[in-house]
Amino acid sequence: MCENHEGARHGPAYPAFDECVRFHGHSCPGLATGYRVAIAAMKALSVNRPFDEELVCVAETDACGVDAVQVVTGCTAGKGNLVIRDWGKHAFSFFSRDSGKAVRVLVKNSHIPGRSAMDDLRRKVFSGTATPEETARFHAMMAETTRSLLSVPESDLLEIRELAEKPPEKARIFASVVCEACGEPVADARTRVVRGRRVCIPCSLAGESPERP
Repeated sequence: MCENHEGARHGPAYPAFDECVRFHGHSCPGLATGYRVAIAAMKALSVNRPFDEELVCVAETDACGVDAVQVVTGCTAGKGNLVIRDWGKHAFSFFSRDSGKAVRVLVKNSHIPGRSAMDDLRRKVFSGTATPEETARFHAMMAETTRSLLSVPESDLLEIRELAEKPPEKARIFASVVCEACGEPVADARTRVVRGRRVCIPCSLAGESPERP
């Protein structure tokens, strides 16, 4: 069995946070909140990691936490059971197709000690104006915040409520057709008709659709 972030072995096996870090490429507070969201949702719905589309996630952000959700819950863009509606909110709705239950998990705007200073340093680091000392301090603060988010009580970090909504429709498989402008294969549902020709979206957005060689 996999261990959770506290190292305890109980109940369903969840991937360790380190697995999310390997997938995402680095450890950060956003990934940590996504990890906590994913585990909280699966516990609330009493579900295991799905084989197919038994569990669906609708994410209201495209930030780092989405990667942890993919690793922990098995809701992925490729399977079609991860839907991203980027409304800039750290909120995630999960739907169990098997039980019909659904929950929305919201990351609270909880107080993080030193957050203002960390945000100031972030601006310097990402603009390239930070000194080596400021960069080191920023990464140290990020690491400490990440550790805190992994251990803070769930009720202090997350708001979980049941939903009466139905899950999104299952992912559809489309036939491929050939764009009559560029000649590349494209899913038929993602084509547009331009001057009587069925073309892909990029060609439809071009002022003058290129002719096929």
